[in-house]
Amino acid sequence: MKNLLIALCAALYIAMSAPAMAQGTESASTEQTILYVDINKDSAEKMSDLLIGVGAKKAEAIVQYREQNGPFNSAEELVNVPGIGASTLQKNYEAIVVGDI
Repeated sequence: MKNLLIALCAALYIAMSAPAMAQGTESASTEQTILYVDINKDSAEKMSDLLIGVGAKKAEAIVQYREQNGPFNSAEELVNVPGIGASTLQKNYEAIVVGDI
């Protein structure tokens, strides 16, 4: 489990630092609006609608995990939910919030 978390943190660091190293600037017209999902408050329906690779079953698993284990402390804790892996977390990392925005 510890190795998984270390690997996950390394992958997220690499994924998050790549855009910062890219050269050039984007115009305001190409910016996208990110819709946020609060994994501690939002419904399974909202999660399945907005998170990439998360359908109704995975979204319901997130809600069940939250109800059984209490609120999430970080987005990284999602990998503890059956069916949610590092890849799913990485694809949705910018859209996931824990608590208020």
